Amino acid sequence: MFTKLFEASRPAKRLISLSYDALAITLGVYLSICLRLGTFDVVITSKELAALLITIVSSLFIFIRMGMYRAILRYMTQPAIVTIVICVFLSGATLAISGFLTYSKIPRSVPFIYIALMILLIGGPRLLVRHIILMLGALPAREAIPVIVYGAGRTGHQLLQALQDTGYRVAAFVDDNKFLHGTLLSNIKIYSPKSIPKLISSTGASKLLLALGRTSHSARLDIIKKLEKYHINVQTIPEFSDILSGKARIENVRDVDIDDLLGRDSVQPMQHLMESSVLDKVVLVTGAGGSIGGELCRQIIELKPRKLILIDHNEFSLYSIERELAGKNVDQVNVVALLGSVQNSRLLDSVMVEHRVQTVYHAAAYKHVPLVESNCVEGMKNNVFGTQFCAEAAINAGVELFVLISTDKAVRPTNLMGASKRLAELILQSLAQKESSTRFVMVRFGNVLGSSGSVVPLFRKQIKEGGPVTVTHPDIIRYFMTIREAAQLVIQAGAMGHGGDVFVLDMGEPIKIVDLAKRMISLSGLTVRDEHDRDGDIAISYTGLRPGEKLFEELLIGDNVAPTEHSRIFRAMEQFISWQEMELFLKRLAIACESNNSDLIKSLLFEVPAGYLIDAPELPEENKVLLVN
Repeated sequence: MFTKLFEASRPAKRLISLSYDALAITLGVYLSICLRLGTFDVVITSKELAALLITIVSSLFIFIRMGMYRAILRYMTQPAIVTIVICVFLSGATLAISGFLTYSKIPRSVPFIYIALMILLIGGPRLLVRHIILMLGALPAREAIPVIVYGAGRTGHQLLQALQDTGYRVAAFVDDNKFLHGTLLSNIKIYSPKSIPKLISSTGASKLLLALGRTSHSARLDIIKKLEKYHINVQTIPEFSDILSGKARIENVRDVDIDDLLGRDSVQPMQHLMESSVLDKVVLVTGAGGSIGGELCRQIIELKPRKLILIDHNEFSLYSIERELAGKNVDQVNVVALLGSVQNSRLLDSVMVEHRVQTVYHAAAYKHVPLVESNCVEGMKNNVFGTQFCAEAAINAGVELFVLISTDKAVRPTNLMGASKRLAELILQSLAQKESSTRFVMVRFGNVLGSSGSVVPLFRKQIKEGGPVTVTHPDIIRYFMTIREAAQLVIQAGAMGHGGDVFVLDMGEPIKIVDLAKRMISLSGLTVRDEHDRDGDIAISYTGLRPGEKLFEELLIGDNVAPTEHSRIFRAMEQFISWQEMELFLKRLAIACESNNSDLIKSLLFEVPAGYLIDAPELPEENKVLLVN
């Protein structure tokens, strides 16, 4: 019977509530008078009945206007309870006024007794019904998955409320605040983080949820490092910005954020630098379907350009980013998606002239070190000549700003990918010395977490599949930055360039890749299988350095670096050559590419200040002739 009643339509439930409240008001008035007079033998005249009728009608009208019957009982929260209290006080005031207007013999203290009784008669049953509904809809305790929540503040309480209708059950809270230890939050005890091992054993929890609110990433990293030794699956709740915008719900727990693994607090972007070269301008992004290019597009469209042009040679990648931007395009920015390669100089010329492009972000490049190493000619054509064609098209079209997305692998490169990117830098530095209205800027940074080639998604996939997790070398370290922060810094660095500038981004402290792998394994609730633990869950396999791969990456060729107005962006002063010398070199490099001669290409790299750090190959006589000519 109760189940059928709870499943009734909303109008039926409201009618039941109205009927009950009318009865409760009648009972409340009668009991208040009885309590005041000390007897149930109360004489009710027509005046008292008139006062009661006025009170009932007025109170129900107030209840309706205050929205008491719009609240859904199972989701009734503190504001709804406050509304009930306010309505009861107004109903008490109505009783006092109606008694005065009808000249009834209701004692003056009755309205006060009435208010106290009505809080019980109106609020009590609603809370009782809410409790019954939640009990009927909840999973049995033995079926719900027990979890531990780290953080007993506002976020932790919100997470507890959100998890009530899911398959999870909060078994305990832990918090760093020692003054909370031993206290209760919604009848659940709060413990010290030192009690986590005992809680795992006593509650059977295999998952720990981080509810840390606006805690900084550095503080989060400290907490995560402490949790690694417990081998419990650590997950977090979405960012508050995503919850507020409706992109995510607080109960949508997920793996620990990349930002938390990195442990770096991002610096808020300087809005004037973000808007300087984008706001109300025609912006072109090459390689728009790639990781960096795509993130640049996401950032740019929020800065309200007049037009955003996307170029990519991969059809699906271009389609994907175009569809994604369509969903974000609240300002109705004109987005133009063009399928094509940066090696097509005619396409670049026509696009920049036709659309009157003002700012170019050149992100199109082959970046996978082993693939470029084994595909030397195509790597040079795309990374070197693609950059040259883009830059020359920008000059011809009168583009104001041209920003090259470079890499830390361009510094003293030991691989062809890094060498090709250093050549791309040299081309722009040489062009910047010519008379040109186009400002050429290069921005150099390390690995970005979350990109298509990042180790993080690879490690997660390998852990999910049971391992092994593959690391090239036990001592390899890398600089890391989140893809969002990298894109923001690229846009800001571009705005500060005068022409020929090489900017390097502060990547923070380098991270040992094997430590990152171990951390991710531990936070998945698993153990590392090694010589210390033969029964561990996931093994780490060392595959050896790939061709051209370094143990350590650098961001500067020399020590000549200057600060800028942004704390995370520095200007590097590095060697370059004149455009006349570069033009002659590029002609010879083009001949080597046309002849598909990788050894000749590698030998040519030693003739420019690219810092290529491998031994020059021994060339046949015919190649030496080509090299001289």
